[in-house]
Amino acid sequence: MSPLSPSERAALIATAHALADAARVATLEHFRTDGLSADNKVTTHFDPVTIADRASEERMREILAARRPDDAILGEEFGVTPGTSGLTWVLDPIDGTRSYLSGTPTWGVLISVADASGPVFGLIDQPYIGERFCGGFGVAEMTGPMGTRPLRTRKARPLDEAILFTTFPEVGTAADGAAFNRLKARAKLTRYGIDCYAYALIAAGQIDLVVEAGLQAYDVQAPIAVIEAAGGIVTDWQGRPVHQGGRVLAAANAELHAAAMEILNG
Repeated sequence: MSPLSPSERAALIATAHALADAARVATLEHFRTDGLSADNKVTTHFDPVTIADRASEERMREILAARRPDDAILGEEFGVTPGTSGLTWVLDPIDGTRSYLSGTPTWGVLISVADASGPVFGLIDQPYIGERFCGGFGVAEMTGPMGTRPLRTRKARPLDEAILFTTFPEVGTAADGAAFNRLKARAKLTRYGIDCYAYALIAAGQIDLVVEAGLQAYDVQAPIAVIEAAGGIVTDWQGRPVHQGGRVLAAANAELHAAAMEILNG
């Protein structure tokens, strides 16, 4: 497709914010409420989906149908809707449903728009604490209780001074876990379990690395856009594009990315 004009970019940014605003309302209607339950989407482990996941994606899809009917959609809960524009909206209505069920305010709503090259704009939104991280089209900023400020990843530092995050201690396969543990042994601090908010912290300059495995496109495309806009790097463990998910290495800078990739590949 041809390059997007400034007005087209502005329209996409405005639509992304409209989606996030709608998802905030839908998710907060049920967060920390009595009787919230979840269905399990798989039989091998607990992979929950709630009424809030479905309502959040439904409301975002309604907005896209009205404002961007020619764009495609890939959503976690309702799959693919084809489009003709060359653009695809990639939606994770609640990233971190386990956290959501637990009442922990580290889940988020992930929204991105992608062309054939990958995500070009993304949002990581945390409705309960009111923080929104945006990246793409020359934008790299967060808004929240302390106002608006630019996003910028941390400068290079030795690996033994780095802060490393992942969602689950058991990262992917046994081999993936062993690789992660090699990296963990070299990092200054390792923390677990805050889902997409960890990627937002890289963009905000608070931490250095996120390493995960088994992700889907809707888990990673918004974080890619936000982190890259802030100056960071997101690839698979071999340094290749990771727009479709898989094993993800997100780093604040090229130096730490290279150092982590070397250890992960042993």
